[in-house]
Amino acid sequence: METRLKIALQKSGRLSEKSLELIRDCGIHFSSNSRVLKEAAENFPIEFLYLRDDDIPSYVYDGVADIGIVGRNEHDEQNFPLEIVRDLGFAKCRLSIAVPNSMEYEGLKSLDGKRIATSYPTILQKKLKEANVQARIYEISGSVEITPSIGVADAICDLVSTGATLVSNGLKEVEPIYTSTAVMIAHPGLDDLKRGILDRLLLRLDAVMKAADYKYIMFNLPKEHLDEVASIIGGMKSPTVTPLLDENWVSVQTVVHEQRFWDALEKLKELKAMGILVTSIEKMAD
Repeated sequence: METRLKIALQKSGRLSEKSLELIRDCGIHFSSNSRVLKEAAENFPIEFLYLRDDDIPSYVYDGVADIGIVGRNEHDEQNFPLEIVRDLGFAKCRLSIAVPNSMEYEGLKSLDGKRIATSYPTILQKKLKEANVQARIYEISGSVEITPSIGVADAICDLVSTGATLVSNGLKEVEPIYTSTAVMIAHPGLDDLKRGILDRLLLRLDAVMKAADYKYIMFNLPKEHLDEVASIIGGMKSPTVTPLLDENWVSVQTVVHEQRFWDALEKLKELKAMGILVTSIEKMAD
């Protein structure tokens, strides 16, 4: 029987959608039928387990799954000794302190002696301890935002996206204390065979993730400015240069990091570059 790497994924939601999209971009084929709880990929030795997000760390720790994709907040809150093999960068969110609109807030010290409701007591307690704040933490599994209005808590600590839910409950976000992204976690005791499959998967993931940060550009350039362009845009090692029919012009192809692209584009125009073509990159490996 073929050995398969078992990966735990959130069954539904934004994190699930982005995780499945990333795996598809790695050239791995599967049906992703929302009615099933597990399925095998068609062309790669991996099996999917679709779970609640807060169950994923424990399933990986217990060895039911070999790896998983989960929010770093769930990993850090449950605090199992798991390996974070990649920070995937998507599903960003923040854990913030929110208080009633009428409350004056002057930093974490304002929470001394207060009651704070949260679904993340471990992370919150760590932050309060670092700030030398003594507060009573009430662990709430859901509807944290309502607790101040019904007298259960004086403040809350919860995940915030747009802040609309806070506003509708008469609360204001006053201090972010933690930022989370999706991470890939792994059981620390993977055998050599499964570690080898994981390494193959990571090779594909890295190629997809790296490509997302770069643009491939092509343009025509007066030959006299070639040395200046090389210093501006660089490339994987150096730009690819092709002579044109007009001996005073060349065609240049290179890769530019997304963060540098717009500055590079302005400088290329100053050097009289023409016919600038920019495309996204699907996969990219060193």
